Amino acid sequence: MTRLSVEMLAADTVEPITSAGHAQLGIAVLTGIAVIVLLITKFKLHAFLSLTLGSLVLGAIAGAPLDKVIASFTTGLGTTVAGVGVLIALGAILGKMLADSGGADQIVDTILARASGRSMPWAMVLIASVIGLPLFFEVGVVLLIPVVLMVAKRGNYSLMRIGIPALAGLSVMHGLVPPHPGPLVAIDAIGANLGVTLALGVLVAIPTVIIAGPVFSRYAARWVDVPAPDRMIPQRVSEDLEKRPGFGATLTTILLPVVLMLSKALVDIVVDDPENTVQRVFDVSGSPLIALLASVLVGIFTLLRPAGFSKERISPLVEKSLAPIAGILLIVGAGGGFKQTLIDTGVGQMVLDISEDWSIPALLLAWLIAVAIRLATGSATVATVSAAGLVAPLAADMSTTHAALLVLAIGAGSLFFSHVNDAGFWLVKEYFGLSVGQTVKTWSVMETIISVVAGGLVLLLSLVI
Repeated sequence: MTRLSVEMLAADTVEPITSAGHAQLGIAVLTGIAVIVLLITKFKLHAFLSLTLGSLVLGAIAGAPLDKVIASFTTGLGTTVAGVGVLIALGAILGKMLADSGGADQIVDTILARASGRSMPWAMVLIASVIGLPLFFEVGVVLLIPVVLMVAKRGNYSLMRIGIPALAGLSVMHGLVPPHPGPLVAIDAIGANLGVTLALGVLVAIPTVIIAGPVFSRYAARWVDVPAPDRMIPQRVSEDLEKRPGFGATLTTILLPVVLMLSKALVDIVVDDPENTVQRVFDVSGSPLIALLASVLVGIFTLLRPAGFSKERISPLVEKSLAPIAGILLIVGAGGGFKQTLIDTGVGQMVLDISEDWSIPALLLAWLIAVAIRLATGSATVATVSAAGLVAPLAADMSTTHAALLVLAIGAGSLFFSHVNDAGFWLVKEYFGLSVGQTVKTWSVMETIISVVAGGLVLLLSLVI
């Protein structure tokens, strides 16, 4: 467990800043979440402002002094940004390098050149899963949609048969596999081991993406049979480049942080001696910060230089990659502030007491809470950070593997039934030229399948490990 996680757990065990009973705290939680939902959905207020106001309302109704509520919120915001802010920034830089160098297109073209006919949906899943590792969901969609549309049109494939597997690959990576913001925040809040969570996340992701992607796409193609819209096929980045990086170099760069973090987790299990030199080396090289930083630095030589990028072009590229994530960082930070307010007012302990009284398995409770917030707010990230704050105390006595499964249960719940209050819903609808009803039949059902299958697999794993 990292020093940051230990400090967070220590902060979580302080005396509550209010003496309110369970009934009052329950009302405060429901009101606080209702305020967040109303501000996001009805008044279209940015999630950062909504989470900030919701935290203040929660504290006020719980009867906590306003100055202590503000202190709790700012402490949680600062701790969360300190824990995951740099990782999100490094992930954004790596994603931008991958896209602008033409490396992503190189992976896509190489895999598609070796796929045809029945194997095409499986190829799309593989492409989306690999590309989706370092990219935010929205960036992945924008990057892959031109490929999906071109493949569907040139190969005369059903748009849903090709598109659903690609979307499933991106969505599963986004919800279950770090270094995406949602899983990172949940890991930070719960104090889970990142390497173990990554390994179990990949284990859960593989069958989930197969069922929600190639398997479900057969039915989605029957329910919604639409052609690829010509107007939505934009120019690809690599079409403006004279050369681009090789397939092997690009794939190595993408997978480098994953390999480093998984190696650390494996060495920690096998060696299990903090004073051992080998373990200390892997602890450093496999830490998320060093793993992602190494991948970014390697990417300069394996992605940007082969694409003809001069030294003068690297700094502007990094600057452009950081600007779009400002909103994400603020939402994640405010989510951490909301989480700390929940804990400091005693809501975390209340959830712990309720789970014991009602005999609800912690993993199922975490999934249900994330589902409820996802349906209400439409944001997978908001659902993840809020649910993580509510169920964090449940992880206090958990083993390393079960704490990781708690993170995955939250991530699975956060993907449940995307509908009209989710920006991703409209992104898919417009790119694929679908009606609202058609988007529900395909995209929304696919997200629900991911959530239910992944949640079920997490529960099954908890019985055997």
